[in-house]
Amino acid sequence: MAHRDDSVETIQQELTAFARRARATAARIHPELSLVSYTLLAHLDDQQGCRATDLAAHYLLDKSTVSRQIAALEKLGFVERRLDPADHRVQVLHPTAEGAQVLDNASNSRRQAFHERLADWSAADLNRFALYLLRYNAAQKRLG
Repeated sequence: MAHRDDSVETIQQELTAFARRARATAARIHPELSLVSYTLLAHLDDQQGCRATDLAAHYLLDKSTVSRQIAALEKLGFVERRLDPADHRVQVLHPTAEGAQVLDNASNSRRQAFHERLADWSAADLNRFALYLLRYNAAQKRLG
């Protein structure tokens, strides 16, 4: 049993280190775009817009956290609000052209960094790692 506990401890430590490096990398790629802001902007782009409440629910974030992040993205000119054509009482958040360009640049930089970090991994190792991450994230979604 100690072996399993040791493995879980190592996973926890390494995921924590990964998250810290991801935040630092995000800050280097675009100093004003935090990892949370990048994630929210990417989601808006992927979904072709959504409401702030949908962002909060999807990422299990407090509405006030999402509100602050969206306000910062709006101030930078990366996000705009549009009325929902189906319900004019609802505002839908969308990336601006500038926001989409910043997101594209950041995504390219992040992808390049992953390619560099994983350059000496075999295709089989990459495939296993990808499957493990998918499995881990699926379990996290299922368990909440």
